[in-house]
Amino acid sequence: MPVMNIIEAINNTLHQAMEEDASIVVFGEDVGFFGGVFRATVGLQEKFGEARCFDTPICEQGIIGFALGMAQYGMKPVPEIQFADYMFPAYDQIVNEVAKNRYRTGGKWPTSMVIRTPYGGGIHGGHYHSQSPEAQYLHTPGVKVVIPSDPYETKGLLHAALKNDDPVIFFEPKRIYRASKADVPEDYYEIPLGKAKVAREGSDLTLIGYGAQHHENMKAAEQVALDGINVEVLDLRTLYPVDVDSIEASVQKTGRCVIAHEAPKTMGFGAELSALVTERCFLHLEAPVYRCAGFDTPFSNAHEHDYMPDAPRVVKAIRDTLNY
Repeated sequence: MPVMNIIEAINNTLHQAMEEDASIVVFGEDVGFFGGVFRATVGLQEKFGEARCFDTPICEQGIIGFALGMAQYGMKPVPEIQFADYMFPAYDQIVNEVAKNRYRTGGKWPTSMVIRTPYGGGIHGGHYHSQSPEAQYLHTPGVKVVIPSDPYETKGLLHAALKNDDPVIFFEPKRIYRASKADVPEDYYEIPLGKAKVAREGSDLTLIGYGAQHHENMKAAEQVALDGINVEVLDLRTLYPVDVDSIEASVQKTGRCVIAHEAPKTMGFGAELSALVTERCFLHLEAPVYRCAGFDTPFSNAHEHDYMPDAPRVVKAIRDTLNY
């Protein structure tokens, strides 16, 4: 079984999927001959030709609008937006057209596509290359949102997204594109959308996260374990639909919950998760739900390390919740 990083897992998955399904077309800025700014699409144009893997102008609303038209004709577009920060010019297309098209046509015009985009901080990209805008799309019925945390999860979730009938935004944690490595089967496999993973079992507190943040959560859980604190760590994998059952079962067992994500705290996905936990687990809670998140400021390049909710900040959140 080969060891891959996340970039290699994406590339492997796209090669497999395009071999199996001739309707899949990959396009975006520099994804063709150059293989993408992060090299995730290397070799696709060479193998499948320019008709199935090609470059586009620097026009995000055009990229997604083009994908919408292709999807309506039964193709499976996989557009890449070079950075998640650049999705905002395409926001109208995603929210008002892509997300609503299947519903408004009674299912007659499919809008099946996978929008791939790297997100998050940790690469000193400044405030135009470091944002985590997932919550803005989670408020949009009709779109599924997936965020893997390692290469194994990436391949299984991306294959599942490519088989899905709904549009999927596939946020890729670029901070760990090459840092995260894992054994990845060469054969085809799927990880079902909407199913979280219990990455570490525990009894004292539930720690919820996704993407690159999951690794900081695991570090924090291992650190407090040295003091006899037993933390259960959930990797959500899919943010919409979110695995309510796994969250509820974990919090009812532990009685405490910390939610960690890179995005700003106010109106971040942690707020929705906190409400969900409070509504479903109120009688089991021994302390308020704690949100450990990015700050309500533009992403700071000079103070990037301070902005990120790293393991020491998560450890503090765990201790504060346990000492409530």
